[in-house]
Formats: sequence, structure tokens, C-alpha cells
Amino acid sequence: MPDNRIRVLCVFGTRPDAIKMAPVVLELQRRSETFAVRVVVTGQHREQLAQVLSVFNLKPDHDLAIMQHGQTLTEITTRSLIGLDADLKEHPADVCLAQGDTTTTFVAALAAFYHKVPFGHVEAGLRTGDPYDPFPEEMNRRLAGVLTTWHFAPTEPSRQNLLAEGVAPASIYVTGNTSIDALKTVASRPYTFEDSALRALMESDKRILLVTAHRRENWGAPMSDIGHALRTLAEEFTDCEIVVALHKNPIVRETLRPLLEGRPRLHLIEPPDYVPFVKLMQRAYLILTDSGGVQEEAPSLGVPILVLRRTTERPEGVTAGTAKLIGTELEDILREARLLLTDPSAYAQMAHTVNPYGDGGAAPLIADVLSGLQI
Repeated sequence: MPDNRIRVLCVFGTRPDAIKMAPVVLELQRRSETFAVRVVVTGQHREQLAQVLSVFNLKPDHDLAIMQHGQTLTEITTRSLIGLDADLKEHPADVCLAQGDTTTTFVAALAAFYHKVPFGHVEAGLRTGDPYDPFPEEMNRRLAGVLTTWHFAPTEPSRQNLLAEGVAPASIYVTGNTSIDALKTVASRPYTFEDSALRALMESDKRILLVTAHRRENWGAPMSDIGHALRTLAEEFTDCEIVVALHKNPIVRETLRPLLEGRPRLHLIEPPDYVPFVKLMQRAYLILTDSGGVQEEAPSLGVPILVLRRTTERPEGVTAGTAKLIGTELEDILREARLLLTDPSAYAQMAHTVNPYGDGGAAPLIADVLSGLQI
């Protein structure tokens, strides 16, 4: 008997990709009478990707395993493209899906185009307007967008960005962000920290400042300013404990470790798995980050965010008041953090706003769109 289901190839490669694609993959798999789902990972992030797959009980059908020490963007691109080309030759698809702005996403769109497979871009339409900020993510998403058949925009401003670029309105669907789907699934789960010191900190009455910083544009002097600001805040606010999830990149570590390691009220931890990181966000009083995903997730938890960047492709949070774009200058970081740590009304105004990134129902909407296609 012929299999008339829609063959969907889902491609991802990094931890954020996996978090945001997991709800979509699981929803498509639930509709097994309509969709035949194939999951291919590039392995752009190795250990970090594996942990997220485990959380959502996802097993890739094929791992391209492209990761190599010191790999360049060109090597990531070419190895991913060769691997996806071979996979599509052996396993033809009716639809290819990928999310966001990673090199894996751009390559998935390109490989799908070469095989004349329609491409669906999850989290479409985010823009900063600066092709080099963030680098290479801004151009990854723009290039993927040119090759996209269905644009699954998380918000109305993202839709407006696409319309301004001449994208056909009928090809754009505002769905909310799939990161909220994933967050709601995990936030409701019980969790106990294995590390006794971190567990004690979570159970204390101290205010916790959670920090993540890793972006290329913040390497060097900006990262140094971030480190000096955190050290000053730890000295000034004795009722606060600062938890820094130290990115694996040696450039980040070489800057922050000498500034922060061994200092009172400063805790350098390895990048947590997804579940404990969500629990850290839930417990945090304030988050300082240059992460895009955290800008979407924290508002659902009522936690204000100070964004350590000059630009953001997620202006909705800034407009809504859940996030403030503060850059990386030492005095700017100190001024904005001090305000939220000393002014209850300023803090409450950021903590009690509505999350602009959706209600956690993005994946079913994406599946509804795909199920109605004539392929």
C-alpha cells in the first residue's frame, strides 16, 4: 500500500536549534497519519545537542557529525551541505524544516533548494539590520529567508520585516515562538540540582543574578567590561549571588576566568543542561545575557533581562518592557543593574509585563499549516 504521508525532513545542529525544533518534531510525529518525519542533525554543537535530544526523547535518523576542533564557518558550511545533499538523494522529502539563524539553518535551506524541496523557516523574519551584527547569524537568516517557501514568523514585527523585504503575505504565518512551547514543557517538571553548593544557593534567600555571554561581537574588550561589571556588582550587593554559566569557547573563558574566579558571591559554572538552566532562570531575580533564546524565555518566567548587546533581532521584548538593550560598556551595565537591584518599582515594571513571544502553541500551528498543504 503506498505511503501518501507528507515526508518532512527536520534539520538542526545546535542546542538552541534542538530546543526550538523539538516541539515541532514531536507535534509532527504525533500526527503520524499525516506526516512521515525524518530528523537529521549536523552536530554543529556536539555535547550540548545530545543533552537536549535526551530531554525531549528525540533520536535523530542521521547524524552528519561535522564537528571538528577549531572548525571555520566555511568548513561548517561545506561539510553540512555535502552531508545534507547526500541524505536528500537517499531519502527524498516533500518538505524541509529548520529554525532560526545558525549556519545549519542556512545550509538546510540551500540543500533543499538544490533538490527542489520546499523549505519552511521556523522563527522567520528576525532582523537587526546590520549584516555583521550578530555575525554570521544575521546573514544566515536573511539568506535562508530568500530560499523559504513558508515563513513561520514568531511575532507580528517579524512578519512586518518580511513584508518590507517583499515576501508574499500569503507565505507568512505568525505562530509565536516554539521556544515557549519547549519552556512550558520543561518548567513544570520537578528538578533537584546534583551539585550541593548550587542546590544550597537555589534554596537560599539570596537574590540570584544569572549571566550568560558568548557572542562573537562581545569577544575581547566587551567581554572584559562585562567581567569587571559583574565583579563590581558582587562587591556592592552582598545580598546577591551571581551565577555565570561559562561558555565553552576558550576566548570567553580566557577573558572571564581571571576576572571572576574565586571572588566572593561569584559562581562560575559549566554551561548547564537545558532543564537545570530553565530552573536557574525560574529562580533568578535578574538575568544579564547576550543570548537570543533567553530574551524569549525569561519573560514567560517573569524575570527582567538586561541584554548585553548593541542590537537585537528580538525588539518585541524591548518594546514590551521585559528586556532592556544596554550594550557592554562597563558604566552602562552597572547603571542599569543597580537600578533594578535598588528600585522596586523599576523592577516590578519589567517583571510584570506580558511575554510578547506567544503562549506555547506554536508547534501545533506550524503542523496545521503543513497538514493543509497540497504537496
